[in-house]
Amino acid sequence: MILGIKFAIIRLIIITLPVLAQIYLFVRIRQTIKSSIRSNRFKSRAICLVGAAIGLLFVLNIYILVRPVLWLDPPMAAQFFLFDPPAIWTFGSIFSALFLFIAQAGSQLGQMMIRLYRDHLNYQTMSMPVNLSRRRFIHAGGGGIAAAPLILSGYGVTYASKAYDVEELTLSFGHPLRVVHLTDIHAGIYMTPKEIRRYAEQVIALQPDVFVLTGDFISNSISFLPGCLEEMARIHARYGTFATLGNHEHWFGNLREFQTIFRQYRIQLLQNSHQLIQTEHGVFAVAGIDDLRTGHPNLSAALHGLDSVIPTLLLSHRPEIFPQAVAHGIPLTLAGHYHGGQIKLSLPGGDISLAHLWTPYPEGLYRIKASHLYVSRGIGTTFTPVRLNTPPEVTLFHLT
Repeated sequence: MILGIKFAIIRLIIITLPVLAQIYLFVRIRQTIKSSIRSNRFKSRAICLVGAAIGLLFVLNIYILVRPVLWLDPPMAAQFFLFDPPAIWTFGSIFSALFLFIAQAGSQLGQMMIRLYRDHLNYQTMSMPVNLSRRRFIHAGGGGIAAAPLILSGYGVTYASKAYDVEELTLSFGHPLRVVHLTDIHAGIYMTPKEIRRYAEQVIALQPDVFVLTGDFISNSISFLPGCLEEMARIHARYGTFATLGNHEHWFGNLREFQTIFRQYRIQLLQNSHQLIQTEHGVFAVAGIDDLRTGHPNLSAALHGLDSVIPTLLLSHRPEIFPQAVAHGIPLTLAGHYHGGQIKLSLPGGDISLAHLWTPYPEGLYRIKASHLYVSRGIGTTFTPVRLNTPPEVTLFHLT
């Protein structure tokens, strides 16, 4: 119940903030145009043009988010001119509006303080001539404040969302293994087959013994899944490739469809089940559970019949399974879902993002007793293709 309320609040914020930002920016730009010395005809046309541009970019972004654009392999030109601008504008406009609002409120507060100070000194104000140079400077400063978030948003879409890290960790497991983990691919118009191929090539270069995937293969349509799995199937790990589903799979498809497609590409889908693997060093297991919120997770079923002394790698889309995994003595749990916050502010007191406010496991390594949890930042994006301060990651584990 509490989680449902928190989710509803966050969803309301995500919907409301962009709408308010569009309205506020249009009002501010309209005021700036109306205060110019251009003709009334020019002002009227400019205001209409600005309103149309803001509305078009915002509506197009909402359409892309809500309705799947079934362009399975769009060219770079379509990405650059059609898909990226609405996303850059919508995300950047929120902070542009916020910064302008703070600047405006600060300016009005300053003017009020000056008036109060003058009144306190019985200062007789006189009519002063308008300083046009000062007005132009203020307008230029306001333009810079408004442009900075849009530039940052553009950087987050075109570079930061694609410049991935390879994270390497050495952990005790009870069986020597080289494991590579990918999660949250979100195949769609912002994660094309060409982009997925880059990650597949990186995983191949890492030569995993086991390759694991922890859900959210698609963004908003199952149509993108075959192209995604075609690239993942190019990776031939020594002991196999294993996967579990995420919330996006449950939102945009059904289990039977996914099982059929995964079988077609020979990727083993673990739905509340496990697989024993015999090696020259002994036996280990890979277990997987369904998504904790949108699926039908059952950890007991996933571990049924599994000897507790066998080292087990647990795959879960969401990391909140960790306390239960600890209770079952599972040495390593791998998860994703939160993208490391996707847009994160790092401060001396800690990191701030929606994910860091939502869960105790937003990203990185956690330990309870002898059990570890690792939460990957994933490689894809959701809601917006912007990533800031949370680079995509391919994770390599040296297990001992």
